[in-house]
Amino acid sequence: MNDTAPPPCPECSGAYAYEMGALLVCPECGHEWTPAAQSADVPGERVIKDAVGNVLADGDSVTVVKGLKVKGHPTGIKAGTKVRNIRLVDGVDGHDIDCKIDGFGSMQLKSSVVRKG
Repeated sequence: MNDTAPPPCPECSGAYAYEMGALLVCPECGHEWTPAAQSADVPGERVIKDAVGNVLADGDSVTVVKGLKVKGHPTGIKAGTKVRNIRLVDGVDGHDIDCKIDGFGSMQLKSSVVRKG
């Protein structure tokens, strides 16, 4: 067993991270990461990927890959809806894309429900 304590969680700075195979896991927030990835990351720089693993950037166009319900709206966002000119943000509850969708207005989406292109 390792005598060195694992580094703190890069998401919540929790001190109780533990090793699970090749990953480090934070029991406080549930974040998983690899030790090599943490040392290679630039502090404050995060990489956001879409549902299939493509890296997203500000200004990209994406397509919604699954139907989404929208509170207060009788119909949801259908799969295949195109969204142009996205902005990456530190949103609440994993909503890391800020965008405008025709017929719905401004909203935030999770990167796990969109595909680049």
